[in-house]
Amino acid sequence: MGGFFGVASKEDCIFDLFFGTDYHSHLGTRRAGMAAYSKEEGFDRAIHNIENAPFRTKFDKDANTMQGHLGIGSISDYEPQPLIIRSHHGTYAITTVGKINNKEDIEKLLFRSGHAHFQEMSGGEINATELVSAIINQKENIIEGIQYAQELIDGSMTMLILTPKGIYAARDRLGRTPVVIGKKEDAYCISFESFAYLNLGYSHERELGPGEIVIVTPEGVQPLAAPGKDMKICTFLWVYYGYPSSSYEGMSVEQMRYNCGSMMAKRDDIKPDIVAGVPDSGTAHAIGYANESGIPFSRPFIKYTPTWPRSFMPTIQSQRNLIAKMKLLPVHDLIKDRSLLLIDDSIVRGTQLRETTEFLYQSGAKEVHIRPACPPLLFGCKYLNFSRSTSEMELITRQVIKEMEADNKYPNLSVYADPESTEYSDMLEKIREKLNFTSLRYNRLDDMMNAVGIDKSKLCTYCWDGRD
Repeated sequence: MGGFFGVASKEDCIFDLFFGTDYHSHLGTRRAGMAAYSKEEGFDRAIHNIENAPFRTKFDKDANTMQGHLGIGSISDYEPQPLIIRSHHGTYAITTVGKINNKEDIEKLLFRSGHAHFQEMSGGEINATELVSAIINQKENIIEGIQYAQELIDGSMTMLILTPKGIYAARDRLGRTPVVIGKKEDAYCISFESFAYLNLGYSHERELGPGEIVIVTPEGVQPLAAPGKDMKICTFLWVYYGYPSSSYEGMSVEQMRYNCGSMMAKRDDIKPDIVAGVPDSGTAHAIGYANESGIPFSRPFIKYTPTWPRSFMPTIQSQRNLIAKMKLLPVHDLIKDRSLLLIDDSIVRGTQLRETTEFLYQSGAKEVHIRPACPPLLFGCKYLNFSRSTSEMELITRQVIKEMEADNKYPNLSVYADPESTEYSDMLEKIREKLNFTSLRYNRLDDMMNAVGIDKSKLCTYCWDGRD
């Protein structure tokens, strides 16, 4: 996953670019970068590894030396970016958010058309952002190139392109990720998260529609390609990845999570002593559940954040699991001899939640009831780089289904997505046993979609039901 921020200002933009990009640190853990353009100095760029230090620490010196009235920044789990590209379009900087499933086919197409080589490598693979720029360079102008890339890519692709004329902003063809425009006197900004510019003095201008392309200058926002009618924005943005103070398509993340918890409480029948959320994304879900049910909300464990922000997470999964455990500190007075209902945003592999449950038992908990705020994850996301899973079989659901189906290599996954089916109930019981929960009940897909409050046809739910 990743985030981005761009600024077009009549004055120097680096202060806004630095802090606007930093406000996206929850979306990436590996690489970050800023690129700026000034008429006097031309293009300048800085890229740093942020695996072991937060964005502000790594870019503090760059923010004091860079200058420009146009700039783009990015936070990424994968590719180093923004990249500076020189082509027949002139020199430009580019950053992207998305996923390309047909990389090899595109690479072969580009080599056949005369593209000589790729320079930027990420983990032994061609940098996806450089690949996008190579596609754009196949066309006569940048607008046609962007549209060609959107059509050619199987997956999703949102991008910012910094040129001396302004910043091109292009939202994914089906709007799977957001692009928001902010405005203040003598400046405009482009952001993934709608909260990222508020403390910088910008007010909300508008969101781009699916597939919409604009160019942003200090003078305004000029539409270049109209938005499409179809949308499939990722529902998981509200459930987990989005920051609580952000909103997408008019629905705030915090309100959606509160709605989710309330709907879960209406379907539940147990009476624990307290309701708690796994911090941070589970907290609002738990408050919604507690207020609806009348069961007290409490914090039986606290997340230690001063030196353990999300950006300080290793890429190796075993180390991530260990650090996730180290960050949670129990409050024994709120745990001992209590029946706890714990809400997490989701269960992926189940490793961290099992360890959380174990230390609650070790701290004296009598019962630990688990309520994930979204349905069982059955499919790996093919549209956004949300998970580091190398295989769908890393999902706890798929591991359990494999055990249940024995020699059947191609089980009917649709029955496991149906909360009314026997197979669904059996799967949940197997997961409960494996992870040592007192009880387990997932949020329903229909309730979760209702909690978002926008047209269901505009929501992507592929990771839960396999439907495009």
